[in-house]
Amino acid sequence: MTKRQEKLYRVFLYMMLAAAVMALMAAVYFNYLDKIPSTIKIRAGVEQELDFKVPVSGEIYRTSADAAQVSSLAEPLEGAGAEKITESLSDSVESIHVDFAHTVKVRANEIDTYQMNLKLFGVLPYKSVDIEVIQDKMLIPSGIPIGIYVKTSGVLVVGIGEFENGDGKKVSPAKYALQKGDYILEVNGEEVANKKQFIRMIEESEGEKMVLSIKRGGEVTEVMVEPGCNQNQEWKLGIWIRDNAQGIGTMTYEDTDHTFGALGHGINDVDTSMLMNLEEGTLYRTEIVGITRGSNGSPGELTGYIEYDMDNVIGEITENTTEGIFGVCDEEIEEAACYEPIPIALKQEIALGPAQIICSVTGKPEFYDVEIVEVDLERDNINRGIVVQVVDEKLLTLTGGIIQGMSGSPIIQNGKLVGAVTHVLVQDSTRGYGIFIEEMLGH
Repeated sequence: MTKRQEKLYRVFLYMMLAAAVMALMAAVYFNYLDKIPSTIKIRAGVEQELDFKVPVSGEIYRTSADAAQVSSLAEPLEGAGAEKITESLSDSVESIHVDFAHTVKVRANEIDTYQMNLKLFGVLPYKSVDIEVIQDKMLIPSGIPIGIYVKTSGVLVVGIGEFENGDGKKVSPAKYALQKGDYILEVNGEEVANKKQFIRMIEESEGEKMVLSIKRGGEVTEVMVEPGCNQNQEWKLGIWIRDNAQGIGTMTYEDTDHTFGALGHGINDVDTSMLMNLEEGTLYRTEIVGITRGSNGSPGELTGYIEYDMDNVIGEITENTTEGIFGVCDEEIEEAACYEPIPIALKQEIALGPAQIICSVTGKPEFYDVEIVEVDLERDNINRGIVVQVVDEKLLTLTGGIIQGMSGSPIIQNGKLVGAVTHVLVQDSTRGYGIFIEEMLGH
């Protein structure tokens, strides 16, 4: 080997070593990145431990403090490792140094917001974390089955199609004007109340152009369409529409002010998979009349009997969100609650291991044993932050595990409300996803 070749070989080895070190550092960085959530909630007036076991450190600042005052600090205040005293976040303390390689204890006496700027190994930028001080909460875990009816605001376009006109030619009048997922709110300035009314508006247009006010992607705009006449001499736009949805689920909790939270996920349209734009919604009593057991690759379901009449109304749905459905329930439902109010568990308080869920597969709410096998504090899909596995033999015999209709079943650990079941893992019916209760309360 010549000296030139030897030199090139040595440079190559150095480059490979540098690349390996960088790859290792990147792996370590991304491995730690999701260990601390971007938002941490803590209870007001309570000393709490934050035990993430991650080699990051930084400062906690009051975001409500004057910026000039904070930036003029010569020395940040001493932190609160497990072996040190606990510092209180208050008006007299603008900054606290924290090191999450150890257990950190914090206390905030009032509802407020803070920011924490962290660095990995005290050097590499890690992330900025918001700290929200919240009032402690006691909720009544429910687990009762509920019948759900929601009506959309306007009508939802669930598909664009075509039809044959009087000449036998295939036409699609709405093809370039409307899209799947649009909400049609008005026609020529007149509000669209329901599907039946909208169909009548098209029929009465007699082929004249129609100005539609639509909601698309959160924005309201106007489009113009010209109905076509089919072979039966009927005016059509060539679209499929929907104005309501029904189903069953499980109530997660009731609050002492008669409000409730349920499902742990929103009500999405079955065709568009989009969150339905709620105009009004109603909760009904429902009775579980059948169970289809789940198996690997085939999710089961609860079958409920619902009478959609005023005598069976138990509440009003006021919000349909990504985190669940929320509203006001009748006082008699709260009076008939099976359980007493219990504290909520924040994300960082949840541990892997034994827990329970409450559901009504036998006709009344009962506790069933599960294991919390995964907790993801920073998952993009907030409805899947928890993974539970059913270990209760009775529930496995009845349902095969988690099945459709159990969405919203409360998850309880150590006497605290952790969250709610949201989805079943199709390839393993004994396992299901859950949402953190703090996500439901923060909707």
